[in-house]
This record gives sequence, structure tokens and C-alpha cells, in this order.
Amino acid sequence: MTDTLIDRRDLAFQLYEVLDTESLSARERFSEHNRDTFDAVIETADKMAREKFATHNSAADKDEPKFVDGQIEMLPQVKEAFDAYASAGFIAGRYDYELGGMQLPESVMAACNGFFTAANPGTAGYPFLTTAAANLIRVFGNDQQKNTFLPHMLSGRFSGTMALTEPHAGSSLADIRTSASPTDDGHYLIKGAKIYISGGEQSITENIVHMVLAKIKGAPAGVKGISLFIVPKFIVDEDGNPKERNGVNLAGLIHKLGYRGTTSTALSFGDDAPCHGYLVGEPHQGLKYMFQMMNEARVGVGFGAAVIGYRGYMHSLEYAKDRLQGRKPSEKNPEAPQVSIIEHADVRRMLLAQKAYSEGGLALCLYGARLMDDQHTHPDEQKRMEAGKLLDLLTPVIKAWPSEFGPRANDLAIQVYGGAGYTREYPVEQCWRDNRLNPIHEGTNGIQALDLLGRKIWQDQSHGLQLLMQEMQVDLEAATTDRCQQWALSLSETLQQAVKVTQSLGKSLMSEDPDRVLANASCYLHLFGHIIVSWMWLRQANAAAKALGSANSDDERSFYQGKLQAAQYFFHWELPTVAQDLVLLRNQDDTCMNMKPEWF
Repeated sequence: MTDTLIDRRDLAFQLYEVLDTESLSARERFSEHNRDTFDAVIETADKMAREKFATHNSAADKDEPKFVDGQIEMLPQVKEAFDAYASAGFIAGRYDYELGGMQLPESVMAACNGFFTAANPGTAGYPFLTTAAANLIRVFGNDQQKNTFLPHMLSGRFSGTMALTEPHAGSSLADIRTSASPTDDGHYLIKGAKIYISGGEQSITENIVHMVLAKIKGAPAGVKGISLFIVPKFIVDEDGNPKERNGVNLAGLIHKLGYRGTTSTALSFGDDAPCHGYLVGEPHQGLKYMFQMMNEARVGVGFGAAVIGYRGYMHSLEYAKDRLQGRKPSEKNPEAPQVSIIEHADVRRMLLAQKAYSEGGLALCLYGARLMDDQHTHPDEQKRMEAGKLLDLLTPVIKAWPSEFGPRANDLAIQVYGGAGYTREYPVEQCWRDNRLNPIHEGTNGIQALDLLGRKIWQDQSHGLQLLMQEMQVDLEAATTDRCQQWALSLSETLQQAVKVTQSLGKSLMSEDPDRVLANASCYLHLFGHIIVSWMWLRQANAAAKALGSANSDDERSFYQGKLQAAQYFFHWELPTVAQDLVLLRNQDDTCMNMKPEWF
């Protein structure tokens, strides 16, 4: 089985030939870096992911964490991998040098983290959650909170989680019941229950820092009354050293289809002992703060879905090259040697679809990471603002599109393997099981569809959408070869139809029942997502066509031809599927809306 997690040639193409990541070193924050340092840290991530993470991926899936005698039992390799990740500086990789970080661009950190997720999604979940929780404290915490928790989280001594979901509320955060009562000592007493908390209990770190949403007594109803609290597993002293156990306890482990290496927990707060929580920022602003972590997590979910899809693609590609079976239809001699299954057109179809989904999803997520870099470090204030608006608009797509088509790629990988793919002796069935979580967590894809059509498209008088159209126009005009021009024309025509449908839906949202308009939001998400990924493929095709003429080896020419053929697949096989979405949206189809519960 291949040990290739992500094709390094493809990653270099995406980072340097499409996104020009090397140019980031001209910015003050990244001035001590260059392509050599970027490549060195990527090489370290690739090597560590293969040697420390991939080696126990299957074992952690088969021997998932257990709750024994009040403790979580886990494979020792999980802690070894976490500690190696932390010691190499990856938890703090994007942070300031003063905090022990490397001040790496988000684009490079995303690429690095892609290797770890592709290698072992379960173990990779712990440091990723820790990084996101630490960033929440860094941005919104007070000085005491930063000094108390950040150094230990960034060093890997403490881990972090996000605790939002409650048993009765699910994704409806307006209905959470966890309460927070102020004390005279400056902290709050937290009381309630959370469920599906990834990493909520484990045996990896000395302490776990939970970022908990709760409502202060007397707070406004709904989401306007939500506050954010730091709730550590152990109360700490002034130096951050753990002391007595806080009143947050494991109520149960949840057993999942995939992602088994990451504990999924039900937690109780304040049941057996007082549970101390520390208010982050202002009261009743918690959801606004948490959205930073949620949006980071949503981009991370999309990236994870893309690279797990990519990992399955790498496996099935190698298998298809090695597996001998059958002969081509044109071969009439039954005694002729069998051919590798990659010689069969239908297998190439399945591999090409995987390539289009995986590399398209990777391109989308790396583009999102580049927008983060521009949002925070572009020297032009106007460009920083525009990057933020674009990222906000595209976040539902970055989360949802790869988490829809990454599992679809894994499904095709199983099919390429045939009966072997359906067995646990081969790796691709686990890829599918691990990836199947991604359309669900951090806001289901249905929620992303509602967010996109119901809110993101119209924000700031659709300024983000206007910026997106401008960015796309640059690449449409850059398509100069015959093939690329043909694809640019196809994308442009589809885009014009999508704009008309969007305008029509906007008028209906203002004048009609929003329930009817939003009933087909999933169609809009598919339409919008496929247009965006078509754009990602046009960007790649433009870069490949430009480089093909000067390619000086057969391997390089094959690489660029492969990019162009995958782009052709997407434009010929995938983009046309949005025609149905356009019809349903244009007609505001009422099939689902008018179905009655009692008719099922």
C-alpha cells in the first residue's frame, strides 16, 4: 500500500504555481521565511505524518478509546504522535515568535496539517482542536487568561476543545440550557451538559481547556444571550499548573462509524462538584466569539474532507496500476496477458473523478487559507477587508463542498478495489468511514446551505459576491489556450444563469415567505459550490497550460497534461449537473416544501 498521503508535486503546483505562496515572504510577518523554509516545514510534516501518525491509523480505528476505572485508555502511540507534533512546533506554527511560534502563513500550515489528517484523522483531531481553542483565547481572552492558558496549550501540555452541542438542542444553539452563575470570586459556576465533544476526555495532556457556551442567569433569550467561558478540566494556579479537579466530568463515550481515534464525549458540568468557568470577553457575546473558532473549524473540516478523499485516491490509484484483471474489449484472444485494471476505461473514469474531487477540493481549501493570509497580513488595508469578505462568503462552500465530494471520492476508491475495497484488510473503507463525519459536524451541510443562501450572499449588499465575480473574471480572461477558453466560456455562461437565479431568489426573499425560498437551499449550495470548484479547476488549467510548453521532462509534461484532463473532466462531467439545480431554483420547486410529515 502506498505511503503517499498527498502528492507533493501537486501540492507544490497548488502553492507556488497557482497561489504564488512564495510571494508571502515579502510581507513583514513572513520576512524571515522563503520557499526553502516553507518546503522544509512541509517536508517535516510529511515525514512525521507518515512515521508517527499513519503507522497507528488502523490500530486506533480498531482499538478505539475506552473508559476504564474512571480513566480513558488509549493507544500509547496517540500521545507519542501528539507530543511529536507539539515538540516540532506545529501547534504554535502560525503564532508569533514571542509565543513560541514560527509565524508561518496559513497557506503553509494548512498544507502541513493536510498530511496529518490524511495520515490519521483521529489522532490529528487533538492538536487541531487545541490550536483553534488557543486562538480563541488569544483573540478574545484577557491578559490573565492568555498568560494562564496559552503557553501551555501552544506547547502541547494542555489540549483544547469546543463545547457547544447539547442533547436537546443539537445544532440549534439558541436553545442551549447550560447556565452560568456569577460568584463573588470573579468566576462563574457552570451547570449543564454537552454532547459530541471531540477530545472532551483523553489521556494525552495534563489538562483540557474546554471553550463552553452557556447562558448567564437573566440573559436575553436565544443566541443573543449566549456567553463564552473557559472551563478547564483541572483548576490551575497562577503559573498555570493544574491543582484540584474542576467539576467537569465524562458522562459517556460515544462510539462512532469512523474517526474512532478521537474521543467523542458527553460531558456534565457542575453535577458532582462546583464547576468553575471564566468569562471570555463581554457577557452575551459568546456566539460571536465562538464563530471565529467555528469558522476556523469549518475550513478545517473542508480541508480534512479533501485530504481524506485524496488519501483514498492515492490508495486506489496504486491498486489500479498493480491489479491485473481482464483484457480490453478490443482484445479477442482469451489467452492474452491480463492488463492492469487502470487500462479499463471505467476504472479510469472513477480515478479521474477522484482526482477532480480531491485536487479540486484541495485547491478550494488552499485558496481559503490564502484568503486568511491576505485578511491578516496584506499590506493594503482595502485588500485585507476584501479578503475577509470573500472568506466569509466562501466558508460554507469550503466546508460543505469537499465534505460532500471527499466521501464520494472515497466511495469510488472502494469501487476501484472491488470486493477487496469492502473489506477491512484494505485501507479505503476506513477512509470512507472517517470522511462520512465531515458533512455532519461543525454545522451540517444543510445548515451551510441555509447560511449561504439565507445570509452570506446578501451581506453588506452582496459586496462579497461582487468581489467574487471580479476575482473570477480575472481568471476567465486569463484563459488563452483553445481548451481553457472553451472551459472559461462554459463557466461564464453558467455563472450568468446563476446570477439571474440569485437575483430572482433575492427578490422572493424580500417579498415572500422565506421558508419557501430556502426550501431548496441545498440546490443553491450545489450550484454555487460547483461553480466555485470549476473556477478552481480553471485556475489550475490556466497555470498548467502556461507551464506545459516549457516543461523539460516527460514526468513534468505528464503532470500538466493530467491537470488539463482533470479540468476537462470537471467541465464536461460535473459542471453540467447544475442544470437541474438551476431549473429547481428558477421554478422555486415546492416538492419538498409541500410534503406533509403525515404523508411519509
